[in-house]
Amino acid sequence: MHWSTDGNAFATVEQGNLVKTDIRSGRKIALIAKEKFQKSGSNQPLAITDFAFTPDSSQVLIFTNTARVWRYNTRGDYYLLNKATGQLRQLGSGSSPLPAQSFMYAKFSPDGKKVAYVSDHNLFVEDVATGQRTQLTTDGTRKRINGTFDWAYEEEFDCRDGFRWSPDSKSIAYWQVDATKIRDYLMLNTTDSIYSHVVPVEYPKVGENPSPARIGIVSATGGKTNWLAIPGDPQQHYLVRMEWFPTANTIIVQQLNRKQNESKLFVCNPANGSANLIATETDKAWIDGKDRWNPDGPAGWEWLNGGKAFIWVSEKDGWRHIYRVNTDGKQEVLLTPGAYDIASINRIDEATNQIYFIASPDNTNQRYLYRTRLDGKGKAERVTPAGLSGTHGYTISPNGRFAMHTFTNYQTPPVLEWISLPDHKPINESASIATRVNPVAKSNISFFKLTTDDGITLDGWMAKPTDFDSTKKYPVVFYVYGEPASSTVNDVFSVGINRLFLGDMAKAGYVYVALDNRGTPNLKGATWRKAIYRQIGRINIRDQAMGAKKLFSQHAYLDTSRVAVWGWSGGGSTTLHLLFQHPDIYKTGISIAAVGNQLFYDNIYQERYMGLPQENREDFVAGSPITYAKNLRGNLLYIHGTGDDNVHYDNAEVLINELVKYNKQFQVMPYPNRTHSISEGEGTSEHLRTLYTNYLLQHCPPGPR
Repeated sequence: MHWSTDGNAFATVEQGNLVKTDIRSGRKIALIAKEKFQKSGSNQPLAITDFAFTPDSSQVLIFTNTARVWRYNTRGDYYLLNKATGQLRQLGSGSSPLPAQSFMYAKFSPDGKKVAYVSDHNLFVEDVATGQRTQLTTDGTRKRINGTFDWAYEEEFDCRDGFRWSPDSKSIAYWQVDATKIRDYLMLNTTDSIYSHVVPVEYPKVGENPSPARIGIVSATGGKTNWLAIPGDPQQHYLVRMEWFPTANTIIVQQLNRKQNESKLFVCNPANGSANLIATETDKAWIDGKDRWNPDGPAGWEWLNGGKAFIWVSEKDGWRHIYRVNTDGKQEVLLTPGAYDIASINRIDEATNQIYFIASPDNTNQRYLYRTRLDGKGKAERVTPAGLSGTHGYTISPNGRFAMHTFTNYQTPPVLEWISLPDHKPINESASIATRVNPVAKSNISFFKLTTDDGITLDGWMAKPTDFDSTKKYPVVFYVYGEPASSTVNDVFSVGINRLFLGDMAKAGYVYVALDNRGTPNLKGATWRKAIYRQIGRINIRDQAMGAKKLFSQHAYLDTSRVAVWGWSGGGSTTLHLLFQHPDIYKTGISIAAVGNQLFYDNIYQERYMGLPQENREDFVAGSPITYAKNLRGNLLYIHGTGDDNVHYDNAEVLINELVKYNKQFQVMPYPNRTHSISEGEGTSEHLRTLYTNYLLQHCPPGPR
């Protein structure tokens, strides 16, 4: 969805056509028929993944034929369509065409006269009118990466698009990541040919220096790159954000140190490379990046007053709050004071001196829209009306007058409407959420709080069996994650639903439960979230186990002889820990794509939350499942994709070796060449669900006793 310039309409692809929709009337206007996207000699139009218009709307840039780079489809082909002439031209074509499906992040210059893109780790600029191509960098390789990022930056900082046009369209600032000294993790493809072949992934493991990154500025007409002289050892810090000032020929950069507990902001001069430090922030644990509070990732900068100030988010007072900061770093104003966290920033509306954000001070499992004044002289007011308790989301128009409003809770499938702001009135009453909301009866599901014997209050939900009889005993299945990347207790429709179980767990006769331990990213303040620092594999595991014990003491209908636990990725690690550290509680576990040894995961994630193994290796050892594998007494099903570029298959193999060493019997299922999602290949998802379900039915039998 792309907004119109005035913010009163948006454009989308519908059945291959580009269509403009007026928000107030709902009227749809055909902008470009799909036949216009038909290449010469083809009877099929291009399948449009994304698109963009020049400022005057005379040209359309089409992204198509996409392919995955790690998790996302960010590589493909781009075409330019001239609306007046109907000419459809592929970028990178000509007498020496660039490789097909190699193009990334193509975007128009602000004046609409050029397009810049990355191909094979180099930057190019192409003239819209003539098609003349200029190569801006020539040293790009798999390990010297221009204009985009390596695996770790993309996965852990959400950094993918690595170049920015200057406001005057004359220059481009870009990242260069030097992964030449980063060792490859060698995945082995054994199924796609009769001889196996190696798939190398540049992957900095815990304890390894980061890939050095630097930022350069190059003319759009080509020439020498001028590199910013940002202080510090590039092997001991990260450059996680960079943008041009909106009007001046100046750049702002955020630098994180390797431990990610010190953030510095530099204002840089592209002409001479100088970098002036304007702000520093430190934390005893870690500092979250923008990708934590902005669903669109770290791109962009929230400028105010033409670049004289900007919006910043910090937890320095113990809560995630919004600040207004002058670009000289000499003045900042707290905009959201109070004992609550903001979840995300949704729109800055300078015209009305308002900023919209998501928060939920009274129930951290829900989400609502708030707004407050940009000058710090107001008090936050809730915009979401009372009445629909649950999780609300908003995509707000650039003019701040309209929003696409989504709503869900544990009883309500996701539903949407268009509203006006700030009054939050539906644009079309007949299509409003109020008239179309369709709750599903889920009387068996309840949210609760419990306080463990350690004095820790945990949030949780429970889905009881159909035809529940409190005089009988039922098996309980715990769904876990437990690490800082995600939480499991949210008021959304998926509560109580197990997507891997074939059938209905409630009808089968299971009690299904989730608990959120300390360290999960709930809106409970920085102390809650950062209690897990250097304690992954310990504090989160104790909270889960103590929470289970408290549940058992409160509910006699929970059968402590039939207790299962499962999770994926960090949840797979949590599952292993619970089975190994608390075999008296958890009798059966299904662990998927787990980190078996923290020293095997990437440095950005693991060092952020655990420190450096050169300084506190004992924490990494104490937090790794293999350390406790010898304690296994129950039933374990371990599942992993051998082509997992995220949590490598060596995690599985070292865990298997440790279990073999102590003669621990278990079941393992490797999925050849599947990634972290274990979704590739015909029949894979059905096989995984069948395997999961059969194992649970066999080792944790359902039904009352």
